[in-house]
Amino acid sequence: MGCHMAVRGPRKDSPRLTARGAATRERIVATAADLMFRQGVTATTLDQVVDACGISKSQLYHYFPDKDALITEVIAMRERRMVSSQKPQLDQVRSMRDLERWRDSLVTGHRERDVPYRCPIGSLANELSCYDDARQSLAAIFSRWQGLLADGLVRMRESGELDPGADPAELAVAVIAALQGGYLLAETMQDEQPFLVALDMALDHVKAHVRTPVANLTQPDT
Repeated sequence: MGCHMAVRGPRKDSPRLTARGAATRERIVATAADLMFRQGVTATTLDQVVDACGISKSQLYHYFPDKDALITEVIAMRERRMVSSQKPQLDQVRSMRDLERWRDSLVTGHRERDVPYRCPIGSLANELSCYDDARQSLAAIFSRWQGLLADGLVRMRESGELDPGADPAELAVAVIAALQGGYLLAETMQDEQPFLVALDMALDHVKAHVRTPVANLTQPDT
C-alpha cells in the first residue's frame, strides 16, 4: 500500500445487494477489521482476508476492487463499533457521575476484548496518518467522539454542575488525548494501569471544574 491510497466514499452507482450478498460483504469487512486490529493494516494482505473468510478471491473483488476500498469500509466499521456504540451513553451524560459510568463502561469493554490495550481508532491513525484521505476520515471520527463528550459537558455546565467558565470543547479534547496516550503506554507495556491512570487523571481534570466537590475516582478492582 503506497502513498497513493485514497479513502473513497460509497459509490452512488453500486448495485443493490441481496441479503446474502450484504451479509458476505459485512463478514469480509469484519474479518479484515479484526486482522488489521491484531496485526496492523500494512501486515494484513487480501490473501489473509480471503483465507480467514473462507471465500474466493473473485468474491472479495466482487465487493472490493482493492485493499484501499476495503480499508475505507474498515474505518467506517471501526467508527460504528467504537464511537457510535458509545453515543447512547454519552448522550445521557448530565453529571460527573454519568461521566464516571461512561469511564467504567469503557474500561469494562476493553477488558473483555482479546486485544484490550489497543484503541481501534487510534491504531488505524498510527498507521494511516501519512495518507491524507485516511487521515481526514479518522480525524472526523475523533472530532465526532470529542463532540459527543463535549455535548455532555455542555449539559453539565447548563445544569450548574460544571463551572460557567469551563470550556467543554477543550475538556473533551483533553480527555480523548489522555485516552490515546493511555492506550499507547498500556499496549507498549502490556499493562492496563497506564490506561486507567490516564483516564482517571483526565476525569479528575474535568472534576476540577465541578462546582460541587465530588469524591475522587476509585478504580475498579483489577
